[in-house]
Amino acid sequence: MEALIAAVKKHALANYEKQGWDIVIECYSDDDIAEIIKTARTPAGAIKMVRAEIKPRADYRDDIRSEIF
Repeated sequence: MEALIAAVKKHALANYEKQGWDIVIECYSDDDIAEIIKTARTPAGAIKMVRAEIKPRADYRDDIRSEIF
C-alpha cells in the first residue's frame, strides 16, 4: 500500500497544476489516499482511482473560477 500511495503522490506532484492534482497534495493525507485506493493492485490503477475521486471537485472549482472574471 505504501508504494501505491507514493506513486499517487509522485504523480500528483508531477501534475500539480493539471486536472486538480494540487487538491491531492494540499488536502489529502496518506490515510485518505489509502482509503480511496484500497482495492488498487497497480500504481496506474491507484492513480486512476484517485483521479476519479478528485475530478468532480476539480471540475466544480474550474467552473467557479471561470465565472470570477
